[in-house]
Amino acid sequence: MADHSAVRAAAEPVLSSLGLELVDVEVVGSGRARTVRLTVDRDGGVDLDALATANGPVSDALDAIDALSGPYNLELSSPGLERPLRRPADFRRFVGTTVSVKTHEPVSGARRHRGLLVAADDCGIGLEVDGEHRPFSYDAIASARTVFEWGPAPKPIGPAKQAKKNRPVKERSGR
Repeated sequence: MADHSAVRAAAEPVLSSLGLELVDVEVVGSGRARTVRLTVDRDGGVDLDALATANGPVSDALDAIDALSGPYNLELSSPGLERPLRRPADFRRFVGTTVSVKTHEPVSGARRHRGLLVAADDCGIGLEVDGEHRPFSYDAIASARTVFEWGPAPKPIGPAKQAKKNRPVKERSGR
């Protein structure tokens, strides 16, 4: 299995030189089926051209490190709408947004928590969940991600409008 920190150390300067930020490193599988997934971002988001431009230089940098001896498939992608949060810097960047946190052990009776990220420092984070402040140390967090909030829900319609909406359309004969 590859050393994630070695992959990060090799890829990060290459991506930075291209104006991209390395968000996450994931190495899955073994032998010939091994895949190295790098999630990258930049202000305004990344497009396919940026990912394609980065692919060759990143691949060359990863080929040069001992942690990845043998074949692997390289995948570069954007973090998408709901991006993972792993490092303190990731959490600090998204203070003021809604996040989903899964903990190793139950906190306030639950392992899954969704709320407003109100604080983040080098020791942990603070979430506002249903009016309750919940602190979490980074060691307690199994996984965390931002939550994409869809626009407002459509207004409910009353029974009279619903009945009118469900009425069959009358056919009119043309003259």
